[in-house]
Parts: sequence; structure tokens; C-alpha cells
Amino acid sequence: MKKSKPAKSEPRFRRIAPEERRAHLIEAGLACLARGGILGFTIDQICAEADVSRGLITHHFGSKDGLLAAVYETMIGRLLSVLEKPEGSGQSHIAAIIDAVFGRDAAHHGSQRIWLALWGEIANNPALLKMHRKQYARYRSGVEAALSALARERGVNADVPFIAMMFISLVDGLWLEWSIDSRQISANEARDACYRLLEPLFGRL
Repeated sequence: MKKSKPAKSEPRFRRIAPEERRAHLIEAGLACLARGGILGFTIDQICAEADVSRGLITHHFGSKDGLLAAVYETMIGRLLSVLEKPEGSGQSHIAAIIDAVFGRDAAHHGSQRIWLALWGEIANNPALLKMHRKQYARYRSGVEAALSALARERGVNADVPFIAMMFISLVDGLWLEWSIDSRQISANEARDACYRLLEPLFGRL
């Protein structure tokens, strides 16, 4: 009787690419923020969440603050992805922004805790402040582009940079109040307020 060859055993360890390792650490940081806010964002808790050694955070991000900046970049990148669609009208882009900010994913308590923790740290953390300035400029530029497209579609001569500043300020303020206490303002009320700011300038949205 012919003996069958023994099956090859899988390697015990798998080499992980640096990009994959960075993404894994960022997701661990997000989980710690969602669970415990900024107080939960510690080296020990992040390493326990990711099941890695402390040295990997320094190796990939330089410091815990570097990882926090990368976490912020990831969160805002997911939000701002709605501004980078290659097709669509200015109106659809504005609607996408409002839906992204006040949609189901944003309503998740873990997501709200992450944003509140990040916002609370920006003024006191130079690495995070630097990342915020970069990403806010991207955010404002994207909103201005959407509003410029909307103005062209509606044949409106508008001060787009000023309107973008007012729109972003309203969105951020409404989101903050909604996240702190949704009994005071609902997501639908917040959406409606955003449209009511723009409709006197651009017409019915």
C-alpha cells in the first residue's frame, strides 16, 4: 500500500508588511478611543488591543502622539472621501457631506467618542494640531469646490469661501451638540438646519 505524503504544515509565523502593521495599530488605537476616550489611548492598552510589543508603535509612528495623528488622519479621511468622488453635481456632494456627518455611521457611540476625544486633544497636542490644520484645509477646499459647483449649476454669484466657512461652522456645531445630547437636537433637525442655511442663497435643495 502506497503511503500518502504528510501534509505540509503551515508556517507558525507570517511576515506582516509594514503598511498592514500600521493599519493594524491604527485600528487598535481607534478601538481604544472608542472604548475609553483619550484616557484609554495608552501604550499598554493599544499594545494589548493589537497584541504587539511597545516598540512597534515607536518604530512605525515615532511616538504615541504620532499614532494619534495617524488615527485622526484615518478618521477624517473616511469622512472626506465623500468629497473626492469623480462624478456628481454640487448638490449631490453637499448632500453627501451632510449625510456623512449625520448618518448612521456617525451616530454610532464609538465613532462619536473617537471624534470627541480627538477634538478635545487638538489644542494641546502639537502633532495632532499639525494634522488637523492639514486635514481642515482639505475639508474646507472640498466644501468650497462643492459649493462652487452648486453656484454654477444654479447660476448664482456667491462668496463661496465665506459660505463654506459658515457651513462648516454650522455642521461642526450641530454635530457637537447632537453627539453630546441627541435629545436636544436630532440628526434630521441638524440636516434640515444645514439645508436651510444654503437654500436662501442657492434655491431649494
